[in-house]
Amino acid sequence: MAYAMLKQRTSTMKSIGQTWRHFASLSVGADLVAAAPNVSLQKARTWDEGVSSKFSVTPLSDIFKGKKVVIFGLPGAFTGVCTAQHVPSYKKNIDKFKAKGVDSVICVSVNDPYTMNGWAEKLEAKDAIEFYGDFDGKFHKSLDLELDLSSALLGHRSTRWSAFVEDGKVKVLNVENVPSEFKVSGGEVILDQI
Repeated sequence: MAYAMLKQRTSTMKSIGQTWRHFASLSVGADLVAAAPNVSLQKARTWDEGVSSKFSVTPLSDIFKGKKVVIFGLPGAFTGVCTAQHVPSYKKNIDKFKAKGVDSVICVSVNDPYTMNGWAEKLEAKDAIEFYGDFDGKFHKSLDLELDLSSALLGHRSTRWSAFVEDGKVKVLNVENVPSEFKVSGGEVILDQI
């Protein structure tokens, strides 16, 4: 139902000549850590792990500095395209990413870390991909990758995107035109761009 509403809204906006969203201010060559200053993410975990870590967060510099990272963002855990196509496209190519020298493949969404943990476990992808929650959307908002999906009852979320980041610098960036599309942000596409 929510997908149908989102698709209808997308069609309506296109038909009246509006752009669904403007493109991200983040661009190739930008320093991703500097673009989102003072922003941290929350690694996927159980509630008990959250309590024992005193609800720790992970600074972006710890994720990106001195590393080759493939990161992809998506509208939400347990949603259609995200579950059926987006995450699996990275999971099935994890060995190919490692062969290209990628240190980590990261999935991030505007969700809490507990939801991300449950979803990662359901997808049996937690050993291959690192999952992070952007619980308040600050990461995506800082990068201008935020999207209002209230029409689909999701609220403010992330658009669908992917990037290859080396030592914090964006080397490749792919942003879908609408969140229901899966044309440029999949694992196979970015694998060929590295």
